[in-house]
Amino acid sequence: MTSRLPTKADFPSSLVVDIIPPSSGQPTNILILLHGLGDTNKSFSQLGKNLNLPETACLSIQGPNPIPPIFTGSDTPAFHWGDDVLIDEGKGEIELDAGFGIIERVLAEVVKEGLMQKCSYPARNVLFLGFGQGGMAALHFAASSDVEFGGVISIGGRLPSSSGAGGGKSKTPVLVLGGSRSAQVTRSAVDALKARFTDVEYVKWEKGEDSMPRSREEMVPIMKFFARRLRSRAGVPEGAVEI
Repeated sequence: MTSRLPTKADFPSSLVVDIIPPSSGQPTNILILLHGLGDTNKSFSQLGKNLNLPETACLSIQGPNPIPPIFTGSDTPAFHWGDDVLIDEGKGEIELDAGFGIIERVLAEVVKEGLMQKCSYPARNVLFLGFGQGGMAALHFAASSDVEFGGVISIGGRLPSSSGAGGGKSKTPVLVLGGSRSAQVTRSAVDALKARFTDVEYVKWEKGEDSMPRSREEMVPIMKFFARRLRSRAGVPEGAVEI
């Protein structure tokens, strides 16, 4: 069965999501975008438009849980992916690794029920890109799933502690990127990923901090990953079936 562009009716009514269709034609791939801690999905909706990937629709999902203003010091809406808001007392910051059981269930509804069952996308054609805690949520979901997805790109996000080794390694390819002084994407964090996934590529940027790519040089590894993992039906006869 040919896959179709998803609509909001395919997903839980409580889900805040923007659907960015490809510039032309029907999508062959789905890229799920997961923003960072304290953000909304709007910046990643714009990212999906800017990427303009061929034959790829983007779903920019908003974290299911709001962060109370007492923690942010602002009335500006802010959301997170964790099960709870935990404070790292040593740093005085919100802890990124705050449990991912809620978002695991949400993504199961989005991906397995919405995209795979209702819209007929193979798991291999579903990819994830997340920043910070959003990257952690994507890695946790891929590690907890028994299928091979198209891939996970995590910028400044490590594998959560709750995603421990259980069962065999996941075959979903992973690209993890971080700054040269990253407190999250460390050597031990990369080793933990390699213990859980069979295919892990690590890129250490020259810049010190974990932040979204700002230059062509920083985007090159991401675009190469997309070139390797995105599928295309260009030149495939209508009605042809993959075997």
